[in-house]
Order: sequence, then C-alpha cells, then structure tokens
Amino acid sequence: MNPRDEVAELRAVAKVRAASFDLVAEQPVPTDRILLADAVAAAALAVPGVVALHTGTFGEVATYLAGRRVDGVQLRADSCSVHLVLAWGAPVLATADRVRAVVGPLVGTPVDVSVEDVVGPVGSGTGHHAGTRGTP
Repeated sequence: MNPRDEVAELRAVAKVRAASFDLVAEQPVPTDRILLADAVAAAALAVPGVVALHTGTFGEVATYLAGRRVDGVQLRADSCSVHLVLAWGAPVLATADRVRAVVGPLVGTPVDVSVEDVVGPVGSGTGHHAGTRGTP
C-alpha cells in the first residue's frame, strides 16, 4: 500500500472513530512519523466542535517533516500536544476529552490538548482563524 492510501485509510478510520468515540475497536497505529502526524491531525479534526488546528502564538506548534509541517500537532517520544480552534458553543472540556480519546490510541503516549481559540458565530467578527500564528 502506498503512503497516500495509508493516510487516506487512517483518516477514514479516525473519522469513524471520532464519530463513535468507541475506544474498544482496534485501530491501526502508524509507525512512520509522517503518517502518525497526519493521522493525529485527521483524528483531531474529525471530532465534532473542532474547527481547525492552531500553530500557537508564534507558529511554534507543529511537527516538522521533510519539506512540510503538520500544524497544530507536536509529536515527542514521550508525549503529544494538539492545539485546537473550537467552534462557538462547543463544550470545551468534553471536546478536549474526545480529542484525547481518539488521539491517545494512535500515539500511545499522554496527549496534551490546548484550546487556542474559539471561532465565533458566523458574522460575529469574533475569533481568529486557525494557523494565523497569533495575528488577527
């Protein structure tokens, strides 16, 4: 299976997993850092209430890969950090718990979730868009 097919499969599994929050089902765990970073991002984005991943105030929150980066996800040997932008009205603690629940089995380490921003209701002018690196 080529890497693109593996990523597509992982995203599909993560989306189903996030929709059901079923922690009993087996989920393939990618061993390749590229696939893992993409799978973590896809799993977090599939959780209801998550609008986007956020790069942090200075753009420092990312997993750096050859020729690109996966914004909003930091993978370390002993932990994982996911930085989120939530939709207005999304329950913050419950959404963060759901992200931990779907990302944890993928990485096999503790998952730190940070809510960096909340995007306001359409037309309200509140909230910044994800990936703005701290600029309005």
